Amino acid sequence: MKPFYCLILFILSCFNTKAQSKYQKDFDTFWDTIDQHYAYLSRQQIDWNKVKELYKPQVGTINNNQDFIRLLENMLIELHNGHSSLNVNLKSSNRIVPSGQDIYVEEKLGKFLVSDIKTGSNAEKAGLKIGAEIIKFNGDSVRKQLAVFLPKFTQHYTNAMKQFALDMLFAGTHDKPRVIETIIEGHPQVIELDKKSFAEHNKPLLEVKLLSKNKAYLKINNCLWNNDLINTFDQALDSLIHFPILILDLTDTPSGGNSTVARAIMGRFIDHPMPYQQHEYDEKDFDTKRHWIEYVYPRKKIFKGKLVVMVGHWTGSMGEGMAIGFDSFKKPVVVGTKMAGLLGAIEGFNVKETNINFQIPTERLYHVNGKPRENYVPKVLTSNSERTWEFVFKVK
Repeated sequence: MKPFYCLILFILSCFNTKAQSKYQKDFDTFWDTIDQHYAYLSRQQIDWNKVKELYKPQVGTINNNQDFIRLLENMLIELHNGHSSLNVNLKSSNRIVPSGQDIYVEEKLGKFLVSDIKTGSNAEKAGLKIGAEIIKFNGDSVRKQLAVFLPKFTQHYTNAMKQFALDMLFAGTHDKPRVIETIIEGHPQVIELDKKSFAEHNKPLLEVKLLSKNKAYLKINNCLWNNDLINTFDQALDSLIHFPILILDLTDTPSGGNSTVARAIMGRFIDHPMPYQQHEYDEKDFDTKRHWIEYVYPRKKIFKGKLVVMVGHWTGSMGEGMAIGFDSFKKPVVVGTKMAGLLGAIEGFNVKETNINFQIPTERLYHVNGKPRENYVPKVLTSNSERTWEFVFKVK
């Protein structure tokens, strides 16, 4: 009888596999990949089994890719961090944060206040001001709309969850303009931002300015993944190598980058090998961890003047890595607000049936002093970008 029962179980198994839709197969792959490889489930105290319980029943009702993409987007909200995303979106999808975000809003004493605005953004050009109180967003109360972006696996929301929900709400969707009803300096005002607010308008890789006869300025424009930046940066720094003070602006680096570019830039400011960040990776199959320190090596002519590194809410991923690296070198001064707080080093994956690519953090990253990168605050902490610039102008 035993072989007979085994045969029956085998046939049933084959039937169930065949009966699964492509969306059910990809759901399982997506959930399993995050369960096995996402490096922060424990640290963020995410009940990923509860997430499966909540979302798996919905898959049986899905019969098109658009609805499946929406389901995966909702599952990523459970991770409440901008470093987990799909490489595809719908017209109605939310912009990812911080790269699709131009306004930083915080809740203070029950009010929703604009804490920071991305320099040069349409929000700034439209007249939105730091300190403005937001009364309504797209015609509805802010608090009512936040529920869409809060995790469903819990009712006990952390500050990180609440801030992520605010960031996502005010980033808006790709297909709709944003209408913000505010009180600015005591006066009610309506700020309208069209859906094209995020065009980069062909910014150069690097901006070079002289702020005074003793102070030079280099701004990297969200291109830390572009290896061409290395040569561009070298040429610019060589032309400024004798300036007593250099301001390096990383406040517009929200979209990540690669370590080669970062190490090449940092290598121009040290005269011997220096550690700049720590990595940690879980080998779950063996219940072990890999842990290593990444180094920067000096290269070309070294800048020996005073270095001030500007960071902010739109310093993300590799920009954050550079900030903690410069901070570990001791001599540079890092100034600015808290950074984007993107988690870890990301890796790309794919679900085969629908051919959707996604990325999640698979390594935890730390300052060389052992502090998690996402918890780092600058040596000179400011409240917003305006205060950061005030400090920069006073540097002597």
